[in-house]
Amino acid sequence: MNEDRRGLGRRRFVTSAAALGVAGLAAPAWAQTPDAGLVQYDTEADQRRNISSFRAQDWQPYFSNLTNGAILADLTSRCVHYWSEDGSTYRLYPSSIPVSQELTRKGRTEVIRKVEGPSWAPTPEMRQRNPEWPEFVPPGPDNPLGTHALYLSWQYYRIHGTHDTRKIGRKSSNGCIGLYNEHIKELFGFANVGTQVLLI
Repeated sequence: MNEDRRGLGRRRFVTSAAALGVAGLAAPAWAQTPDAGLVQYDTEADQRRNISSFRAQDWQPYFSNLTNGAILADLTSRCVHYWSEDGSTYRLYPSSIPVSQELTRKGRTEVIRKVEGPSWAPTPEMRQRNPEWPEFVPPGPDNPLGTHALYLSWQYYRIHGTHDTRKIGRKSSNGCIGLYNEHIKELFGFANVGTQVLLI
């Protein structure tokens, strides 16, 4: 009887440890100062994390070639895919997405600028909705763009990091695509000015 209980206890421990290990692949340790005052959560929106459709994809259905590499931001599965130009590197990252359809933009764009330690200024529309927000936030732990940002050809749109790890996997941005700081740092190293970007 005791042996059975010990065996069951070991199985539960191993199963729990395995589950935590898998979750750890997608979610770095909770850390960093959250920029909660600069985040709008839509209380009407579905805030559940969408893990079920978080899976590897092939680039061919979305891009005609991999010139300069390619980034696919999938708003349904709330993840970002990256393929290198030679096809040898593929990465899949969980992401945050816009809180509403009004803030969402879909289609093709490209990386036009890369900034390590970005500063941030709210758009005129953000300031109108949130007059209490600061006009400018310098690089650092209070910056909502995190440690790195890929600026897109669409004005005000970026793929960037976040210090608030609660946002990832959820509808929590004002239009941009957010990644864990560890992931945007890696993607920043892979991507080039001219890297293709598609939001679907």
